Amino acid sequence: MKKLINDPEAVTTEAVEGFVLAHPDLVTQLDQLVVARVGGAVRGKVGLVSGGGSGHEPLHAGFVGVGMLDAAVPGAMFTSPTPDPIVAATRAADGGAGVLHIVKNYTGDVLNFETAAELADAEDIEVATVIVNDDVAVEDSLYTAGRRGVAGTVLVEKIAGAAAERGDDLAGVLAIAQRVNAGVRSMGVALSACTVPHAGKPSFELAENEIEIGIGIHGEPGRRRIPMASADEITDLLLDPVVEDLGLASGEHVLLLVNGMGGTPASELSIVYRHARRRLEEQGVVVDRSLVGNYVTSLEMQGASVTVLRLDDELTALYDAPVSTAALRWGL
Repeated sequence: MKKLINDPEAVTTEAVEGFVLAHPDLVTQLDQLVVARVGGAVRGKVGLVSGGGSGHEPLHAGFVGVGMLDAAVPGAMFTSPTPDPIVAATRAADGGAGVLHIVKNYTGDVLNFETAAELADAEDIEVATVIVNDDVAVEDSLYTAGRRGVAGTVLVEKIAGAAAERGDDLAGVLAIAQRVNAGVRSMGVALSACTVPHAGKPSFELAENEIEIGIGIHGEPGRRRIPMASADEITDLLLDPVVEDLGLASGEHVLLLVNGMGGTPASELSIVYRHARRRLEEQGVVVDRSLVGNYVTSLEMQGASVTVLRLDDELTALYDAPVSTAALRWGL
C-alpha cells in the first residue's frame, strides 16, 4: 500500500485539519471533527447538516458554505459518524428555524442520524430528515436496506441548500429535498478497487480485464462483472437503467452529472459525458445543466457514475442559485 499518510488511524483527523486550514474563508472546525460554516448558524434560516464515512471527498465537508450545507460530520474511513458529533453539528447549524438532516441510505448513517435527531429534539431543536437513495444498481446490499445513496446526494444538498437560503421554512426545504431525491437516479462502474488505509489491501478484487457494473461507493457488489469494454459501451450500461427507472420521455429537461470515483482522469469522465449526453439527446431529452468531475468518490477507485436529475423551472433556478463551497462555487 502506497499512500500519502502518516498513521492509518489518523487519516480522517489529519485530513479534516488540513481541509479546514486550506479554506479558512469557508469553514471552521468544531469539536469532534465537525466542519461548520464560517460565521456560525444564520438566524432565521433552516440549517442543513449531512455526513457519513470519510473517503468520499469532497463529500461532505467540501459542500459546507453559503448555498449548501451549514455543517458536515465526517466519520472514520467508510464508517458512519456516531450520534454525538451529529448532534454537535445540528447545534452548530441551528439558527432557530430547524435543521434538515440529509442522510445517504446506509444502515449506520440512518440509525445514527435518527438517534441524533431524537437527542436534538430533546434540546428543542426541530429536525427533519431526507434519506437519499438514488442508486438504481441494487435494491439491497451489505450496507443498506433498499437503494444506496450515492452521487445524487450532491444535488439534494445543492438544491435544498438554495431553498434554505431563499428563506423556505423547514417543511418547504424538506419538500424540495424530497422532490430532488424522487427525481434523481445514479449508476456506477468500477475499473479497480480502492484500498482503505487501516485495511491495507484492496477492498475487492477485479481481474485485469474485468469491471464491475453497479458498484457501490464503498466497493459493495454491483449487478454483474463483465469484460472490459469501450467507454461508450460502458456508458450505455450505466445510463440505460437510469433512464428506464426515471421513465424519461422526449421533451423532458434534465441535469446530467458524470462523477468520478477518485482515480479516473478528467479526460475519461468527459468521454463518458459526451456519449451520455448524445444518447439523451437522441431520445429527445434536453440536457439543461451539467456537472462533470469528482464529487462523491471512493478513495482512489478507478471508475465513474452517471446521474440524471429531472428538472423543472423551480429546481433549475435553485440549482443555479449562488453557492460558495470548496467544491462548488458560482454566482458569488
